[in-house]
Amino acid sequence: MGVEVNLEGKIAFVTGASSGLGARFAKVLALAGARVVLASRRVERLKELRAEIESEGGDAHVVALDVTDVPSIRSAVAHAETEAGPIDILVNNSGVSTTQRLVDVTPEDYDFVFRTNTEGAFFVAQEVAKRMIARAKAKPEQQARIINIASVAGLRVLPQIGLYCMSKAAVVQMTKAMALEWGRYGINTSAICPGYIRTEINDQYFDTEAGQKLVQLLPRKRVGDPADLDGLILLLACDESRFINGAIITADDGHSVS
Repeated sequence: MGVEVNLEGKIAFVTGASSGLGARFAKVLALAGARVVLASRRVERLKELRAEIESEGGDAHVVALDVTDVPSIRSAVAHAETEAGPIDILVNNSGVSTTQRLVDVTPEDYDFVFRTNTEGAFFVAQEVAKRMIARAKAKPEQQARIINIASVAGLRVLPQIGLYCMSKAAVVQMTKAMALEWGRYGINTSAICPGYIRTEINDQYFDTEAGQKLVQLLPRKRVGDPADLDGLILLLACDESRFINGAIITADDGHSVS
């Protein structure tokens, strides 16, 4: 018996979709049949991604979103539902980082990381969940999914990015709290904790001497590709994952157990 993920009829809202993991998540969900709403500040990049998805037969829409601004969040979610329909799947992906020792962190650095990674992720999920909950009260059998993108750095401390680790650890606990409170409304909330994944943001670093030294410390001496998370994002997005709620799933090639 074959099993195929079919997301036809589903509306997926992906934040941070202009590049990296967000762009990959959006393309994979669209290929599985979902109508995808691409959200980030870089609207021109989103339009390029929309064209790419549409050229492959997918359905995509673009909305401007600044996750550090609550009015922007509310406007983007409202626009998304007007354009595409009620959101069934949220991929909460926006994230930033700094590289520094904790003693060098300034209030501005702290706000920069936490406003995007923790506060932004929370208020995006909250705004989407309010609408999901309202629909669930009218239609209790509905299923909805919130997928927070945390990090293996939220589960273990990594050097020079302690601030980022702190912010992603908060996302892990946030995910569990959401799962506990919103599960009764048919909303399954889980988190993916990726390890080192090569994207356009860090691609050059992994080719440097320092980057290669880091790679040699990894269990299988390699970094991941965004495509390595395809199966996991599809699993958490589909109806067949109805029994997965509050899960914190590590996808790091064994880094966290080494």
